Amino acid sequence: MSNSREQILQKIKQALQHKVPAPFPAIPVNPIQFNALEEEDLELAFASNFSNLQGRFSYCSNESELILQLKTLIEARKWDKIFCKETVLQNDLATAGLGLQYADDLHSCDCAITGCEYLVARTGSILLSSATESGRTTSVYAPVHVCIAYSSQLVHDIDDALMQLRAKHGSHFPSLVSLATGPSRTADIEKTLVVGVHGPKEVFCFLVQQ
Repeated sequence: MSNSREQILQKIKQALQHKVPAPFPAIPVNPIQFNALEEEDLELAFASNFSNLQGRFSYCSNESELILQLKTLIEARKWDKIFCKETVLQNDLATAGLGLQYADDLHSCDCAITGCEYLVARTGSILLSSATESGRTTSVYAPVHVCIAYSSQLVHDIDDALMQLRAKHGSHFPSLVSLATGPSRTADIEKTLVVGVHGPKEVFCFLVQQ
């Protein structure tokens, strides 16, 4: 056994002494290029892709329209226990005329309202991070996730979102970055698609023109 081990180690040493050229030439890797989209095109692309993933999209031309649509949704669903940890978002909603009583318990709430870092138009995804007050769990544990975003947060692709996130946070890059792409789903159970097993059953996105 020891002789075999020594033979293997000897072969490794010999291989390290003689450099072997790489089997493939060095090819510069260029990022995939997509046609640049205007702001309106980004909005349409995100709305289409997000809706195709069973997300519920609402466009708001201003803050007043956001309040009206959000209030209508809350009343229609009869949501009493609304969870929201983001102070700025709470203040903005209150200033705009929507006074809500927020629940303290995430696990028993009717829905959770959060902001986001960016919206990725190409995949219809909401990019979230632990740097926000909502933290790691708010958008995951609630039965319904309501995201309020602004047109200035729209980006074309995931690469764009990550680059802007890096520029925004610098050396304090968030310890967790996640993409919410529609309601949670799994096909592990007899290969049947089931929605809302390990996360929110519904995801709403209100996009406010800014």
